[in-house]
Amino acid sequence: MHIVIMGCGRVGSTLAHILEDKGHSVAIIDQSPEAFRRLRGGFKGRRVNGFGFDRDVLVDAGIEQASAFVAVSSGDNSNIISARVARETFGVENVVARIYDPRRAEVYQRLGIPTVATVRWTADQMLRRLLPEGPAPLWRDPTGEVVLAEVQIDPKWVGAKVSVLEDAAKTRVTFLNRMGEALVPDPDTVIQDGDVVHVMAAAGEMERINDAVSQRPEEKAE
Repeated sequence: MHIVIMGCGRVGSTLAHILEDKGHSVAIIDQSPEAFRRLRGGFKGRRVNGFGFDRDVLVDAGIEQASAFVAVSSGDNSNIISARVARETFGVENVVARIYDPRRAEVYQRLGIPTVATVRWTADQMLRRLLPEGPAPLWRDPTGEVVLAEVQIDPKWVGAKVSVLEDAAKTRVTFLNRMGEALVPDPDTVIQDGDVVHVMAAAGEMERINDAVSQRPEEKAE
């Protein structure tokens, strides 16, 4: 399929190379001709100089045949305007925009445009490494209200059913990582030594959930 990328920075150029390696046709837009130097010599996609929200520039990039549009320039406003033009003017259904200001994420979500909040995601990844004993967000929805997180369980939970852990923590176990492989558990799945437990819940509930699963089962029963 054909994919148009707006922004030939580190992220945009990396995406362009990965997508091309996967067999997709790619056009990449940037207002600075110097930015295209980040593309490898053998890059076969289109290089289009201009603004990603300019309709003529988008047409030149093949937006009318595009299956997806990605806005990853350094400007939040440019990204969201370009994404809206791609969706509302040219009817591209698969549109994603990067933003730096997570406070805008909810607004963009209401417009129906998925966003990646770079600063919040990076901060979460840093926290996972700095504070490995706490709730570790792996994913956060654009509004920041819902997270998928790894939680640290007390070793005494080994041998207990997932349903018992869920009842104690008042949450749903989304998946287990068992010996490097993801496992979607059913209520009768028994927790094994080495399992890494992941839950999805409201962000404000994560501290309570982590406290619940970090205690031994018998402590919760009292």
